[in-house]
Amino acid sequence: MKKEAGVAETRVTVVPSPLLIWMTVAAGFPAAIAGALIPAARPAAIAIGAVVGIAAAIDAAMRRRALDGIRIETPGLVRSFKDRRLQLRFLIQNATGKSRRLHVGIAAPEGIGVEDEERLVQLPSSAGAAAFSWEITPHRRGRYQIDFCYLESSSPAGLWTVRRRDPVTLEIRVYPNLRRQDDLKALRRGGSGIHTVRQMGRGREFEKLREYVAGDGFDEIHWKAAARRGRPITKVFQVERTQEIYVIVDASRLSARRAGEETALERAIVAALLTGAAAERSGDLFGLAAFSQQVEAFARARNGKSHYAACRDAIYQLHSRSVSPDFDEIATFLRLRLRRRALLMFLTSLDDPVLAENFARATQLLARRHLVVAAMPQPEWAHPLFHDPRVASSRDIYRRLAGHLAWRRLRETESNLSRKGVRLALLDPEKFAGGLIGLYDEIKQRQLL
Repeated sequence: MKKEAGVAETRVTVVPSPLLIWMTVAAGFPAAIAGALIPAARPAAIAIGAVVGIAAAIDAAMRRRALDGIRIETPGLVRSFKDRRLQLRFLIQNATGKSRRLHVGIAAPEGIGVEDEERLVQLPSSAGAAAFSWEITPHRRGRYQIDFCYLESSSPAGLWTVRRRDPVTLEIRVYPNLRRQDDLKALRRGGSGIHTVRQMGRGREFEKLREYVAGDGFDEIHWKAAARRGRPITKVFQVERTQEIYVIVDASRLSARRAGEETALERAIVAALLTGAAAERSGDLFGLAAFSQQVEAFARARNGKSHYAACRDAIYQLHSRSVSPDFDEIATFLRLRLRRRALLMFLTSLDDPVLAENFARATQLLARRHLVVAAMPQPEWAHPLFHDPRVASSRDIYRRLAGHLAWRRLRETESNLSRKGVRLALLDPEKFAGGLIGLYDEIKQRQLL
C-alpha cells in the first residue's frame, strides 16, 4: 500500500531548456519573420520550423530516459541537536550506468537551516550508487519530516529540462543542545554558582557494622550483634541512594517568555535533562513529567541509558501552549501514581499572583507525602528598589518601583509556600541548569528527602 501511494505521488514535469530557447530564437524566429515578409522564403521557413518542432517533439517523447533508473535513498531516521551542524548523507542509485549531471533539491521544513536547497551531482559512467552530503543546522527542537525530493536532468538531446518529484522517507529528530559550556561545567562540578554544602547528619540508609570507637553514640550500637560477639558493635549509615527524583516542566503560556537568550521552556527542558544526568550519576532514580492545561508527558522514575533516552524522547517535541497551567490536574496525576516519597521539582513561573495561589493550593496535599520544590528563572525586572543606585531619568524610577513590587510579591509567595512545606528557588536564567543541579545536590547533602 505504501509503495503504491509513493508511485502515485511521483510527478514528472517538462520545461524548455536554454538550448531549445536559443534554437527557437536563433533559427525559428528569424525563419518565421522571413517567411512572413518574403514569399519565396516561406518553404525554407516552414522546413526550419518543422525541423525544430520535430526535434523538440522527439526529444520530449524520450524525456523519461533523462531520469530513468535514478533513485534516491535517504538515511530514514536522523537524530540531531539544536544549533549543531549535521551532515545528511544521501545515496543516488544509477541503474543505467550512464554518466549524467543531476540537480537534487529538498524543501527544508521551517526550523531547519540549509545554506543551499539545491545540489549538483555528477553521476559516474558506471552502475552503482553515488553518495553526497547535505549540511543542515536545526534551530528548533522537534520532529521534522521530509517527504519529497526533487530531481532535475536534461533530456537525451538536451532540448528539455525534466523534473521529477520522488517520495522519500526522512525523519529528523532534533533534541535539546546539552553541550553549553556552563551546563557541562555544572554537571561535572555538581552546580554552577552554588557553594558546596557539607553533608549534614549521619545518613539514613544502613551500610555496615564495625567495631565500637570512642565517641560513638549509644543509639548507634547494634545490641544484638554486640551480644553475639561479646563486645560493642556500631551501626554505620550512609546517605540514602536510589531515591526518586521527578522534574515537572510547565509548558503553559508563561513558558514562552524570554529567560536570557532563550525561552523559559527551553531553559527548563535542558535543566531537566541535565538534572536527570546528575541523578543518574548519584545513583538516584529519575522521572519526568510535563504539563500545561493537561498532562503532556510522563516517565516513571528509573535509571539507565535507555530510560534517559526515553525521557529525552518524551519531551523533545514539547512546545509552549497559549493556555494557563492546570496545577490541580498535574497534582492529582502525581498523587495517584507516586506511592513512594520523592523529590518533585516544578519548573514553572510563579510571578503571577493568581498562578502562585493556585500552585500553593494544588501542591498542599503533595507536600504532605513528597518534598516539593518550585524553581523559576529570576525575572530581570524583579529587584529591590535600591538594587542599582544609578537613575538616568524619571522613567527609571517608575521602572524600579514596578520591579520592587514584583520582587516583594515573589518574597510573599516564597513565604506562603514555605509555610506549606514547599520551597521556592529563584535561579539565574543564564545558569538555570547549573542552579537546579546545585539545588538538587544541596537537598541530597542535607538529606532533606
